[in-house]
Amino acid sequence: MTKRRSARSFPRTITQACKDHTTKLRNKRVPITGGTSGIGLALAHALVAKGAKVFITGRRQNLLEDALRELKTNAGTSADVATPEGREATLFLAMQALGGLDILINNAGGVRAGRLEHTSEVEIEAMVTVDLLAPILLTRAALPALRASGDAAIVNVSSGIALVGAPFYATYAAVKAGFAHFGEALRRELNGEGIHVLTAYPGGTDTPMMKSNRAGPELGFSREPASAVADSIVAGLESNARAVIR
Repeated sequence: MTKRRSARSFPRTITQACKDHTTKLRNKRVPITGGTSGIGLALAHALVAKGAKVFITGRRQNLLEDALRELKTNAGTSADVATPEGREATLFLAMQALGGLDILINNAGGVRAGRLEHTSEVEIEAMVTVDLLAPILLTRAALPALRASGDAAIVNVSSGIALVGAPFYATYAAVKAGFAHFGEALRRELNGEGIHVLTAYPGGTDTPMMKSNRAGPELGFSREPASAVADSIVAGLESNARAVIR
């Protein structure tokens, strides 16, 4: 008779699993969208500390310059991935700077909180474009370069709201849930092709995007530092996790 495993032994935690992969991220070439602040910038710092080579993008030139100074690099560009031109520039310049791609991090996003009937059509369309359409199209364009790596990954930064919808975030919840399912489906589609897909579900995080948020712990909006989210995503990459849920 097979002995039942105890609940304590399964599953391994991300921290335990990553001990087997201490050099996994060294020299990996990593473009990060929305990498000039918040979770994206924290990810850049965490990956550089692991020996990875990062290339960051963001829409605001002043934030880009500040982030590049922090990271002590010039590997980045001001680009809006919600536009075809921004996506093209992101991939072309990242490939030029890094010499190829190993890990694509789809982190750029935007949110407009409020009652649905008070949210304009323009704001709704912007969330659908930035949070869902743009990363899908960027990923599609990046697939040949990622496949050429032979040991590649895609990280899609979704949201805890994709799992538990919060009031006044109806559109944001919808697009982030769609983005999460995109990642889950793509992971199965790419199985055996050398491209792993990890979906991250951050909870309330202390980022510039959340500064206007008035919700409290009753809705799950107690906040943690962006660095804590970044560290958990990096640990997930090291352990080949399918999801990181904060």
